[in-house]
Amino acid sequence: MIHIHDLHKDFRVYRHHRGGLGALRNLVTREFQVVRAVDGVSFDIARGELVGYLGPNGAGKSTTIKILTGILVPTGGEVRVDGRVPWQQRREHVAHIGVVFGQRTSLWWDLPVVESFDLLRHIYHVPDARFTRNMAHFEELLELGPFLNTPVRNLSLGQRMRADLAAALLHDPPLLFLDEPTIGLDVVAKERIRQFIKAINRERSTTIILTTHDLGDVEKLCERVIMIDHGRTVYDGALADLRARFGGDRVLAVEFETTPEPAALAGRPLPGAQLMRVEGNRAWFRVAQANGSRGMAELMPVLFRDFRVRDVSVGEPEIEEVVRQIYEGKLLTGVDDGGQTTAS
Repeated sequence: MIHIHDLHKDFRVYRHHRGGLGALRNLVTREFQVVRAVDGVSFDIARGELVGYLGPNGAGKSTTIKILTGILVPTGGEVRVDGRVPWQQRREHVAHIGVVFGQRTSLWWDLPVVESFDLLRHIYHVPDARFTRNMAHFEELLELGPFLNTPVRNLSLGQRMRADLAAALLHDPPLLFLDEPTIGLDVVAKERIRQFIKAINRERSTTIILTTHDLGDVEKLCERVIMIDHGRTVYDGALADLRARFGGDRVLAVEFETTPEPAALAGRPLPGAQLMRVEGNRAWFRVAQANGSRGMAELMPVLFRDFRVRDVSVGEPEIEEVVRQIYEGKLLTGVDDGGQTTAS
């Protein structure tokens, strides 16, 4: 479905000079610097996959998505989406994709939701029978009924996101781009959106690329993740393998009878363990994979000897913690010429 090889995108950024002389210089000269937003990204996505595309702000995620949707033209590299070159066959391409940007809407602000859907039906030339079938399906899955006749400007954020998802899928696109689809939503609204995305992927084999900073979305929706940083791929593989490869340490959660002083925990020698954080009367310790059960066996007596412990539990690091450490460079020594990760 999607093929990207050695993708590059450079932007020319105007260099502004400050001060009185700088203002004069700005008038008579135009200086630019080249900023590389995407630097040799390569990956393939098969039809029907639901892939998380992750990275910190400025990593190149949005630039990649804009190239895949035909908005931007790359500086170099090869891109094919369902056999098309997006920026060369833009009209045909946009008729076969759906896009949802969490902070923007594709609906008409002053029109009721149902009239926006009707306009989109004509724009995409959706047959009446298919439109009726899709509307019934989306009304059931997304509970659109109560606000179909409400102007878009009066919708809550959760309602607007549900309407935008339905709008993006009215014409049955085989490929859907989701950019922060649950941003700003409460827990109930997030779960409804996630269940809908899973259902569309499962029932219609819709290929979905999800970009998000909410790693709860990734854990609940994606089996595969592609992570980029500074425009380069740092990981491409199964989410489970990411945990196994970089999350092999164990986390010991300790609940104390009273709230401990963080300085007392941080300043005390803790065999084979590292204090992660303290919240109220709870503390979390990372026990290195290399220390295994020996690390736990050495840590537990120290805690019970020096503190009043109410309860303990052992688990794996949360995916947020694993990803954070990868981006901070604690779990990678570098990226090789092929864009693959090299573990420390």
